[in-house]
Amino acid sequence: MTDRVDINRLLTEMRSIKSQTQAFSGGIEGIESIRSGGVQPVADKNRVDFSDVMGQAINKVNDVQQASSKMAQGYIKGDPGIDISQVMVASQKSSVAFQAATQVRNKLVEAYKDVMNMPI
Repeated sequence: MTDRVDINRLLTEMRSIKSQTQAFSGGIEGIESIRSGGVQPVADKNRVDFSDVMGQAINKVNDVQQASSKMAQGYIKGDPGIDISQVMVASQKSSVAFQAATQVRNKLVEAYKDVMNMPI
């Protein structure tokens, strides 16, 4: 039953991140023209910066890895409240989170290279 709770919590976090990143999919709606002909971003209280979202994601991966490490250390030291199955599940969660972060980084680097190679 604890796995179901973790899955639901994970889905909730994914949905909240999705709703935060939907601010980026609006296109140019957040820009208004100025009389001089230039453009300026509109100040928005609900605006989410990409760097903040990425920083939070990296911090969550780090937290999962640290929790997994602490659990493994507790098991090695003989803590009676820690079962080997809990250690293995935490280790797998840590591995999956790190692999997902690595794939996101790879896609970002690929997108950056594509943008840099675009003809002007």
